[in-house]
Amino acid sequence: MTFKRCFSPVVDSNTKVLVLGSLPGEVSLAHNQYYAHRQNRFWHLVGEVIGENLSGMEYTERLRTLLQYRIGLWDVVAEARRAGSLDSNLRDLASNDLSALVATLPHLVAIAFNGNTAAKIGERALGARISQYRILKLPSSSPAYAALPYAAKLAAWRALHDCLA
Repeated sequence: MTFKRCFSPVVDSNTKVLVLGSLPGEVSLAHNQYYAHRQNRFWHLVGEVIGENLSGMEYTERLRTLLQYRIGLWDVVAEARRAGSLDSNLRDLASNDLSALVATLPHLVAIAFNGNTAAKIGERALGARISQYRILKLPSSSPAYAALPYAAKLAAWRALHDCLA
């Protein structure tokens, strides 16, 4: 099993909503970009929520646009061993210090978990701080989570909009 590390957080002092995934998959790691797999629906889902064509933008512009809308990104897993990209293959994981990060975000009102694995690990890592925020457990944007059709995922992800108002 290969040892994998997460990317740096994409946040600034105006971040209002923090979206947390588990750990970037193989394609994302290879491209050094969040949600780089063409079949991952993350950029489509968030783009529809904010009314921007994120998937049609260059990566750096996507990140800038997220920050303009006060949305931050990071992962709950700092590092782990994992064969492939599936969360079910995570081994020997170390969590990111989510409490330290959220303490630097004075305008943060909501934390959204992209999938069940992210929620389980993230809630544990946040501990008592979790009660200070609105928590959204969103269906995974991963192509591996095909049990829910895109329209149903989008309906759930639209809850991000309410947190940005």
